[in-house]
Amino acid sequence: MHDPRIDQLASQLINYSTSVRKGEKVLIDLYDTPPEVGVALIRATRDAKAMPFVNINDSRISREMLVGATDRQFQIHGDNLLRQMKGMDAYIAVRGSHNINESSDVPGVKMKTAMKRMRPVQDYRVRKTRWVVLRWPTSSMAQQASMSTEAFEDFFFRVCLLDYAKLLPAMKALKQLMDQTSEVHILGEGTDLKFSIDGLKSYVCGGEKNIPDGEVFTAPVKDSVEGVLSYNAPTIYQGIAFDQIKLEFSKGKVVKATSNDTKAINRILNSDPGARFIGEFALGFNPEIRHPMRDILFDEKIAGSFHFTPGQAYEGEADNGNRSQVHWDMVCIQRPDYGGGEIYFDGKLIRKDGQFLAKKLAPLNS
Repeated sequence: MHDPRIDQLASQLINYSTSVRKGEKVLIDLYDTPPEVGVALIRATRDAKAMPFVNINDSRISREMLVGATDRQFQIHGDNLLRQMKGMDAYIAVRGSHNINESSDVPGVKMKTAMKRMRPVQDYRVRKTRWVVLRWPTSSMAQQASMSTEAFEDFFFRVCLLDYAKLLPAMKALKQLMDQTSEVHILGEGTDLKFSIDGLKSYVCGGEKNIPDGEVFTAPVKDSVEGVLSYNAPTIYQGIAFDQIKLEFSKGKVVKATSNDTKAINRILNSDPGARFIGEFALGFNPEIRHPMRDILFDEKIAGSFHFTPGQAYEGEADNGNRSQVHWDMVCIQRPDYGGGEIYFDGKLIRKDGQFLAKKLAPLNS
């Protein structure tokens, strides 16, 4: 039986997230998703009197391509994808994953080659199209979340079909506060971190770029970060699972990085000079997302969390000038059940144990 929630989600992605208009061209990028997802998006695009175009991807095939990646091959591949992207007005990616570790044994040098050649495609998409990216619920994701498949699917649709517009007034109030802030100080278990966001604009994420959504982000002044940060949410990057990540900073740079796989984390942070500097700082507050599941599109929106991201800054948005092929969102949760913590803006306590203190920000509290 067809699930009507798929049609609801497709309509939200077309009409709200990307605001597709008559005559526009929409690229639908599908990764390990059932056919009915693509069908629903195609129909929603046509209902908007727009033109759908579809790419279908398979994670095992993608892994095989990566294992033998050559610079010349991925340069051609990247050029072709960039040419396609330049013809589009909107981009929607739905990414399932039958095995979250499918690319874990791809040699690092091959992954680096592919990421380098795909970066122009991603940069153009982010800067020049209206886009939204989301996951698709799979048994693998349910296992990550320690939930049954049915329970996870219910959670997925509840989170993705959240009334994001209802949160916008409080999100805009947080943006205004961040825009007026110079110095940030974060305290928590194993964390004492200071940095400046002076002169860098912040941006509201209310269901128009990522689904699920629920964050306001900016970036630190590149060389201002000082102190130590202990992340308490697990993460996966380049197919490798990481836990207990701890970063120490001096003059903006990660000068020491440790984790359950210290060798691998330092290999990634040595990808290029910008990988050891921070490209994003964001506060997450989706009320439906409470616990990490090693899926960053969910984890970075966890209620009462923040993420502090080594690597590439968003060009044209909260751009501190940092450039890297890496953009690794690492998450720290500050609710009491995760150890608590405090965030100060210009010496004033703004959020304690994951709860905003100002009345105008209260709708963002879980």
